[in-house]
Amino acid sequence: MSISIHPSAVIEDGAVIGDGCDIQAGAVIGKHTVLGERVTVYPYAIVGGDPQHLTFDRATPSGVRIGNGTVIREHVTINRAAKAGENTVVGERCFLMANSHMGHDCVVADDVVLANNVMLAGHVQVGSFTFVGGGAGVHQFARIGESVMISGLSRVGQDVPPFSLMAERNEIIGLNLLGLKRRGFSREAIREIKEAFRMVYFTPGNIREIAAKHLTGPLASTPEVRRFLAFFTEGKRGVARPRREPRIHLPRVT
Repeated sequence: MSISIHPSAVIEDGAVIGDGCDIQAGAVIGKHTVLGERVTVYPYAIVGGDPQHLTFDRATPSGVRIGNGTVIREHVTINRAAKAGENTVVGERCFLMANSHMGHDCVVADDVVLANNVMLAGHVQVGSFTFVGGGAGVHQFARIGESVMISGLSRVGQDVPPFSLMAERNEIIGLNLLGLKRRGFSREAIREIKEAFRMVYFTPGNIREIAAKHLTGPLASTPEVRRFLAFFTEGKRGVARPRREPRIHLPRVT
């Protein structure tokens, strides 16, 4: 495979460009950045820029890792990690639309889509197959689970559990059933995720303790449900919750 680099692109000393990459006009690839194979960087994107951190020492050896097949559109900014030896990470086959921003030390898994103008603050984690709608802002250290769909202009200040739909400000409005079906989840897995969702959110008590209790019980009979329940037992921020009964049909647990 060949590498295509436009004459006006800037590739700093120390950057690594994988086979089949396409670096277009005006793009900047910072030092200590590693691009996997077949990564496309559109005009004027900046990959590996310094963290937006007041006390950051520019001599700090940190970087960015971009997975195979990821597309980085116009004016995207991806900051390198703030700690020595660490990396801001983007997985494989991700699609970062124009003007989206990833702060330092973010970790974005495979097959994630960030729509136009999405803002990820530092240390944000995003699970695989998640879609973040245009203009959404995510607070630092927030975790977003796998197969989540976040509506445009949402404000994410708490952790968002896997397989869910989130809108407005930390409001869970149901499960991302269409996304689960597109991923090929079985009917049984989806039924059990629904049951676990209701059990966690609509049982009185501490949400983390409820999830931990059922993580080792009969409800966690599929790996998908175990990942859903385990998410609540981890992290340090609060967890986004429904403000009312979800808008999808969920079987009640007896």
